[in-house]
Amino acid sequence: MTRAQAFEFYRRLAEADPDPRTELDWVNAYTLLVAVALSAQATDVSVNKATKALFAEVQNPAAMVALGEVALKQHIKTIGLYNTKARNVIALSEQLLAEHGGEVPADRDALERLPGVGRKTANVVMNVAFGAETIAVDTHVFRVGNRTGLAPGKTPLHVEERLETVTPAPFRRHAHHWLILHGRYVCKARLPECWRCPVADLCAFKPKTAPRGTVANG
Repeated sequence: MTRAQAFEFYRRLAEADPDPRTELDWVNAYTLLVAVALSAQATDVSVNKATKALFAEVQNPAAMVALGEVALKQHIKTIGLYNTKARNVIALSEQLLAEHGGEVPADRDALERLPGVGRKTANVVMNVAFGAETIAVDTHVFRVGNRTGLAPGKTPLHVEERLETVTPAPFRRHAHHWLILHGRYVCKARLPECWRCPVADLCAFKPKTAPRGTVANG
């Protein structure tokens, strides 16, 4: 995809959704960090259901440590890998208290040193909580980047680096939200809905899908 095409790609997504936001519920930078960490291999909907009562009770690292791992598991037991996630959330909370005065650091490297926090989680927190122009590559962004030809790459890091290169400055702040939402609701994993896609003519994917009962073009 050329730079001109990439600009048009984002322009159309921005026109359709001028103010994209994460679909995770959060109160502050700490609860955002916890929610994103919990969302690995889980849907935002399932995480929001699990954290509704949790975040009403716990909104900072000290409160999470006081809650404890056993009680945390009861809140998040409906989420996949909840045992490991609970252990990591308590550990990262303890580390925030010990090393950062209980505050979430606005630094990607520092975030990645927290237990259970990878590059994707750190990028989301940097972008959503602190306004950084980071691009978090989850399964949706990875798929859209490769399928459309916007940012092909063999690994999430390759796709991220390519997106950093091809994403025009006006769109960098919200780039990963547009791509995530596009992948979640239009460019779906099993069957992309090309027939209603605003960037179908810019996309390398072929053959294009069509509504059921009709014949696809391309």
